[in-house]
Amino acid sequence: MKTDMKLVMVGGHTRNIGKTSVVEGIIRRTPELNWTAAKITQFGHGVCSVNGEACGCAVSEHQYSITEERHRDTGTDTARFLAAGATRSLWVRTKQGELITALPELKKQIEEHEFVIVESNSLRRFMNPALYIQVIDNTNPDFKLSSKQFFDLSDAYVLVNRGEESTVSENAILLARELRRNKPCFTVNEEDRFISEEIIEFVRSKLDFGAQDGVQDGARRVQQAC
Repeated sequence: MKTDMKLVMVGGHTRNIGKTSVVEGIIRRTPELNWTAAKITQFGHGVCSVNGEACGCAVSEHQYSITEERHRDTGTDTARFLAAGATRSLWVRTKQGELITALPELKKQIEEHEFVIVESNSLRRFMNPALYIQVIDNTNPDFKLSSKQFFDLSDAYVLVNRGEESTVSENAILLARELRRNKPCFTVNEEDRFISEEIIEFVRSKLDFGAQDGVQDGARRVQQAC
């Protein structure tokens, strides 16, 4: 793999909390990085990795599929990445727990690109990114196993403020623990499209690309708000 590739991963503790919006926002606000973007989806039993539809394929069949999005207006998450300014957008589909089968092809697809951003928690098991962000919504108590496994490996957290009362959930407890370790936490609102200037400057600082002086102080101020 190309050694100077800089990989950003964006995960989250459950579905539909804004992970795609965070990826989209980072791409849109840093167009000069010419991102290659990817979304990883793992399907459960009875759903085929080839097309995401019901299938009676055996475990050894249809283990993964990687397709490149060609259109910006289809409404899919990968189309949103293109519309935000990504130069390439890939959809990686595997059977649940079988992401490793897609790794050789995925690495081949992204190895020539300098800046790569992937929406995934599970990829953290196999690759060490320049930056790993987890999106947290303390009003949603659901907690994916993949998020729990790599929660403490996150470099920063994006806390979604929906204007609702937070619950005393496992993700809230783990987030509080990580903040005691002085990890950055950025609070965002839905109306801000899940992104802020502080997040963008933090991403730039981790990628050593044009971060402004004082970004770490800004991260600490936002962390206190979380």
